[in-house]
Amino acid sequence: MKNAFVTGLVIGIFSGTWLFVMHTFGYSNSGNHVYPVEYLSILIPLVGVYIGVKNYKENDMGNRLSFFEALFQSFKILVIGGIFACLAGLIYLNYVDQGNNFLDFSGRLLGGSLIGILICVIVSITLMSRSNKFE
Repeated sequence: MKNAFVTGLVIGIFSGTWLFVMHTFGYSNSGNHVYPVEYLSILIPLVGVYIGVKNYKENDMGNRLSFFEALFQSFKILVIGGIFACLAGLIYLNYVDQGNNFLDFSGRLLGGSLIGILICVIVSITLMSRSNKFE
């Protein structure tokens, strides 16, 4: 659990920082318009989950990891990261960009959650120990 907490915390901090950096450069999170540079934010959970699950596989599981163990570990990492990112988002909405609509922001969080599920599956398939069946 320590690995998931630390990795999730790092993902949450980077994701929260991303909001403030985007605001600093003049990009708004309101409305349905998504700027192309915003798609780079997908790299934060992708790289974080990959490093976290790889670390879990090598240090805690002795280089043997089933698909479902990897999937569970990646979900733990993303849930913890999502909690910290949501806290940063609440600070952002209440104190930085007060003109932003909470519904617009929550729609982006839902989209991020769906992308996070896809990232979990991809990382789990990539890092699972190869065998003839799913364990």
